[in-house]
Amino acid sequence: MRVSCYTHIHSKLVKAYSYLGFKFLISLCFLILFSQLSFAQQPSLSAEIDTSKIKIGEQIVYSIKVEADSTDLVVFPENTFAPMEMVESLKLDTARVQNRFRLLKEYSLTQFDTGKYTIPQQKIIINNRELLTDSMLVEVSTVVVDTTKQKMYPIKPSMEVPGKFSVPSWVWWLLGILLLAGIAFYVFSRKRKKKEAIEPELPPYEQAILELKLLDESPLLERREIKEYYSQLTASVRKFLDRKVYDRALESTTSELIAYLELHRESGKLELNPTTINDFKRVLQRADLAKFANSRPDVITAKEDRSKVAHIIEEVKTAAPEPTQDDLAKDLAYQEYLAKRKHRRRIVIGIVAAIMVIFIGITALVVTKGYTYLKDTVLGHPTKELLEGEWIRSEYGNPLVAVTTPKVLKRQEINLPKEAARQMAGRQNYAYGSMLSNFYIGVNTVKLNPQVKFDLDAAINGIYTLLEQQGAKNISMKQEEFTTLNGAKGIKVFGSLEMENPITKKIDQSEYVILNFAENQGFEQILIVYNVADTYAEEIAGRVVNSVELKNSGN
Repeated sequence: MRVSCYTHIHSKLVKAYSYLGFKFLISLCFLILFSQLSFAQQPSLSAEIDTSKIKIGEQIVYSIKVEADSTDLVVFPENTFAPMEMVESLKLDTARVQNRFRLLKEYSLTQFDTGKYTIPQQKIIINNRELLTDSMLVEVSTVVVDTTKQKMYPIKPSMEVPGKFSVPSWVWWLLGILLLAGIAFYVFSRKRKKKEAIEPELPPYEQAILELKLLDESPLLERREIKEYYSQLTASVRKFLDRKVYDRALESTTSELIAYLELHRESGKLELNPTTINDFKRVLQRADLAKFANSRPDVITAKEDRSKVAHIIEEVKTAAPEPTQDDLAKDLAYQEYLAKRKHRRRIVIGIVAAIMVIFIGITALVVTKGYTYLKDTVLGHPTKELLEGEWIRSEYGNPLVAVTTPKVLKRQEINLPKEAARQMAGRQNYAYGSMLSNFYIGVNTVKLNPQVKFDLDAAINGIYTLLEQQGAKNISMKQEEFTTLNGAKGIKVFGSLEMENPITKKIDQSEYVILNFAENQGFEQILIVYNVADTYAEEIAGRVVNSVELKNSGN
């Protein structure tokens, strides 16, 4: 009995554990399946380059591939590839793979120096989550030139181009603008004069009758264009009154014009019938309603108003006194005055237009070139004229020194101590300007006796003393090797100095360049001094220095 009870309990426990184990297996399967599904939905990232070895200036393609859901927000890096240089960021390529999207972003990279460079890890952001690519190594090598097959040529010397007079471009712009303004003014004036010649104005009465006749022939009433009809009708009578009796009839209101006529009728200056004035008043009031209140009188009323306008014109013509000879003379003088005033006004307008054009041109020149350039161009500047003038290439001294300068250098006579003169077979000095001017250049050549051994370093050390003897102070000196166009080697000494102007007592700041050569059993020296604030002089100095050549006396 006890055994059977244990057996029964054991069977119950086995069933219970079996059921729990089954549920655990089911739960485990679901967990594994869920984790696999979750893992399958994670975005994937990869990066690669098409090559790891390039020549200088060649390009590689850096590719980043991302697989993500359509709802994922993906942000690719921009220019973060240093030390590599990004040439171009290509357009994003999108492809669908089953129920996901594959994004491909490519960049063109390059480098212009040889060496090994590491492309750093690139950060891609997917739904606020940062992912990093692997870093990559790129080797950049130089381009090998086979000199045995590629013939090499020496650098050619610079060639002198004959100087030509050149006009600044802004002058042509200014002349073009002035020309266009003149043509426009001429065409406008000619057109206006031609119109006035074709359409001469008739006397007041004849002009009014002609306009009424043209109004009768117009189809305005047939088309029921009442507003336009009354506009032309009242304009013709107002113009007649303006020219005949009241010079403000065109701009006056209806009440002002009627008040003027009644006042002159009462004073006896105009013998007008009160009925005529009242009829004219009703015509003007009806015209105002038609023009401004969209009133539409019938055609019969419009034709009656036209007759009343003709009647007022006739009556004013009869009532207005004929002008006397004095009035005609005054009127003629007044017309001449008006013509002269109009002519003067045209001249003033033309002058103002020309001044405006010149002002605009000057303003544009100041903005683009600067005030100093404008002042130097208009008022003139000595070194600017030298720079833009015709340059001359000449040979000086013995040994020969060939140099290109803005002006021919003049020979200078210098007295030397007898001891120094004995060591020389010859000495020649040429110069332009003075050391106190904006620009100075001097060429000195010394032909030494055969037994004399010349020490170039000692001569260079004496430059400081030479400059002090010329009155220079606060001298700074630098030196470097210098090679001419034809390969002659020498020493270039340069720096800054100060000199007192004996007239103004002002201290001038200057720069200097001295080229020193010991060639052809001689000593050659080119000295250039220019004002430090003069940019034209600095450019002249540079051109002169770059043009120096030494030549054998026999050449």
